[in-house]
Amino acid sequence: MEDSTYDAERIQVLEGLEAVRKRPSMYIGSTDFHGLHHLVYEVVDNSIDEAMAGYCTQIDVSLNEDGSVTVVDNGRGIPIGMNKKYNMDVLQLVLTKLHSGGKFDRKTYKVSGGLHGVGLSVVNALSESLEVNIRRKGEVHSQSYCRGIPTSAIELTGATTDTGTVIQFKPDPEIFEDTVFNFETLSGRLREIAFLNKGLRITISDAKTEQSNTYKFDGGIVEYVLYINRNRSSLHEKPIYINAERDAVTVELCMQYTDSYVENIHTFANNINTVEGGTHLAGLRSALTRTINDYAKKQNLLKGTDESLSGEDVREGLTAVLSVKLPEPQFEGQTKTKLGNSEMRGIVESTVNEKLYEFLDENPKVAQSCIGKAILASQAREAARKARELTRRKGLLDAGNLPGKLADCSERDPTKCELFLVEGDSAGGSAKQARDRSFQAILPLRGKILNVEKARLDKMLRNAEIRTLITALGTGIDTEFDISKARYHRVCIMTDADVDGAHIRTLLLTFFYRHMEPMIRRGYIYIAQPPLYRIRRGKTERYLFSERELNDAVQEFGPGIDVQRYKGLGEMNADQLHDTTMSVESRILKQVTIEDAVEANNLFEVLMGDAVEPRRRFIHEHAREVEVLDV
Repeated sequence: MEDSTYDAERIQVLEGLEAVRKRPSMYIGSTDFHGLHHLVYEVVDNSIDEAMAGYCTQIDVSLNEDGSVTVVDNGRGIPIGMNKKYNMDVLQLVLTKLHSGGKFDRKTYKVSGGLHGVGLSVVNALSESLEVNIRRKGEVHSQSYCRGIPTSAIELTGATTDTGTVIQFKPDPEIFEDTVFNFETLSGRLREIAFLNKGLRITISDAKTEQSNTYKFDGGIVEYVLYINRNRSSLHEKPIYINAERDAVTVELCMQYTDSYVENIHTFANNINTVEGGTHLAGLRSALTRTINDYAKKQNLLKGTDESLSGEDVREGLTAVLSVKLPEPQFEGQTKTKLGNSEMRGIVESTVNEKLYEFLDENPKVAQSCIGKAILASQAREAARKARELTRRKGLLDAGNLPGKLADCSERDPTKCELFLVEGDSAGGSAKQARDRSFQAILPLRGKILNVEKARLDKMLRNAEIRTLITALGTGIDTEFDISKARYHRVCIMTDADVDGAHIRTLLLTFFYRHMEPMIRRGYIYIAQPPLYRIRRGKTERYLFSERELNDAVQEFGPGIDVQRYKGLGEMNADQLHDTTMSVESRILKQVTIEDAVEANNLFEVLMGDAVEPRRRFIHEHAREVEVLDV
């Protein structure tokens, strides 16, 4: 039947910034926590482009009392004056027209992070209010906006000897789920930017909490690598540093090997953190494998065997920061997480091949130390391969042969399925009775799984609980990991509310972060929040999740109340566990996210690594933050 309501009059064209407000996620990725902070990054990126062009030495970011953000730079300032082609002042053009700016002809900026000309206009469209002040040629010009619409003309408001741009904006609560900025999240990104731009001074302050940070690193990415490795033991004290320019592209690489068992590579293109890698990362990996193998064979360090070191072998324990700057980068989407320029693979590969081989040739002791570690990694990899074959023959890693202790759900659509990881058979029994079998699966784990931070792959695969977990999830791990094979899109770690439970939770998070990181980045990993207390007075009862809630409830209920402290999930009957922790209607789940990969990596090293002193220092610094201490 023909739909009479769908005709020519139904076709609409969204004009100007209306499209941004209608479909904000197309421009900033989402309207949640990530999209909110992306607004700040878009404004800061414009200041960074001025810094890369050599005109800006300082950027100041302020979180204000009223919820707005102010970004100030000492660059050249946005030009003021009429654009004859569009019959509009340049400032208003930049703030109200998509794909406007000075980054298209490569004359104003040879390289830049903001390429599409949508940054400031999108921020303007998604802000309840925005005010811009331009300091240029001895004058200050100002203009105000509301949801992308000018509320004042461009006015000359004063004289100045400074130059630069001041943008103050307040996110629109009609667009964003939450409009409160996180100081630590922004600080992490600004610290990263300061490392990547040698000598640039960046400050951030929060008027509400009175927190502030200042970042300035004259050593650039060399300091960055040393910062990342500050709680690790390095195999060579001085990092390997490469800086070269080819075909108008700058390739800057710093790398240092440590005694860790995992690789830790961070890549950037025009200061944008390419968390999903891309062609520059592919070039680096290829160069590392080829160069180290060529050098090792030439120096007979492989003991005359025909075996070559794999990419995994040569990257074990490697910390590296790769920063490339290129005139016409191609990113996947406006949020820029993966570099797509095909020529970058060859440029990075040839550059690293040449410069790294020179370094190894000139520093034979460092070369032997690094290659010696790679050889040990190769031997462990072979042992892991045999362990995999053995477990596959036993059916332990075959997704078609699920572990017997897994109580699976009947639903077969992974997007609707949940897996609860619980400690021990007692909690497992309660959880199996409390679950909704249609979509909730239960996997009891016996005791504490292996601390994978201190173990190579071969040792890890000998651990029965880890093998069971890998089999149940179905994705494989590391280079064999395939998230499309995930059997559950919500994995809930549900442990007891005591010290042992917290330790098991941390061990599981360490495993996911080191060997199934995409599960965290996709938002598949959750922490279940069982109650700490149940209070009852007469027929009235309430479940409480913190000491603070307990204190408030005691004041509210008054004397004569019965308080029960839950230390283990097994202490709750199935109905209680269902109502408080597993029911979709009443439970509390906390999604695990990675906002700052460097700090996340450091935290796992501190908590789960071999070094005692950083862990002691961490406990001392954060002891006052503990709400519940079980001793």
